[in-house]
Amino acid sequence: MSLLLLIGGALAVLGAALLIQGIQNQAPKARLSGIAGILAGLALAFLSYAFVVIPAGNVGVVFNVFGGVQDRELGEGFHIVLPIVQQVTVYDVRQQELTLATSTGDQINARSNEGLDIGVDVTVLYQVMGDEAAALHQDIGPSYVNIRVRPEIRSAVRDGIAEYNAADLISAQRSELQRNLETALGESLASDNILILGVLLRDVRIPTLITNAIEEKQAAEQQVEVEENRRRQAEIAAQRRVIEAEGERDAAIARATGEAEAIRLRAEALTGNPDLIQLEFAQRLAPTVQTIMLPTDGNFLLDVRQLAGGGN
Repeated sequence: MSLLLLIGGALAVLGAALLIQGIQNQAPKARLSGIAGILAGLALAFLSYAFVVIPAGNVGVVFNVFGGVQDRELGEGFHIVLPIVQQVTVYDVRQQELTLATSTGDQINARSNEGLDIGVDVTVLYQVMGDEAAALHQDIGPSYVNIRVRPEIRSAVRDGIAEYNAADLISAQRSELQRNLETALGESLASDNILILGVLLRDVRIPTLITNAIEEKQAAEQQVEVEENRRRQAEIAAQRRVIEAEGERDAAIARATGEAEAIRLRAEALTGNPDLIQLEFAQRLAPTVQTIMLPTDGNFLLDVRQLAGGGN
């Protein structure tokens, strides 16, 4: 405990001062008080190493000078250990991230499948397996990030980039590359008791020449798509005009058929009833004509009002 260490140090300093003063002044009591203070301070300082507090999200790995690294990790909270004999190293077992990017000065430079220079910024989310922290401490130690994680990330990214063309790295295959990197890193670091939680490609920088070529290709494809849409719209408009013309033709045929049928029925009616012929003839005369002479074998006068009024 740092507080006990601080108090013990203060008591030791005070005891040393009393001891020196007692020696100079030939004062036995002062010398005894000084010696007692020094011993008390050393005792508190010694005891401070016997108390260990493991913070939340961490585990403690105990090294025993007589037995080596102990298999059982210390969990969160307060623990008592043997000072000097047992030493505790704390490992963070929460989710952590490591970013290799231009902003941090350790970006990754790789080569694509066709040999072009590619710059990559990547963030890897990882976690130390809490129940295997002792094995990690024994195999690698607290510097596991620089010894294993960082080099493995660089190697995996370079190997992954080499499987793709530069143009593929800024297309939908970028997500595929992320998944492949996550799988590769997970497999390579699992043996070191490090769990890979995710890989994020923050930025992939390809040569400007390739970028311009891709943009030109996309612009050409968009222009082709526009022209294709125009052609389809023209075809649809032409089909609409054909349908409208066919509709008008069918309507005209239907009207002509109806009119022909009406004429046929009217002709049949007139043929079967001669009086209707006279009525039709009378209806077509001027309203002021009341009597007409029909040219028959026997000339006679026809009363139009009688025909129109039904003989009344």
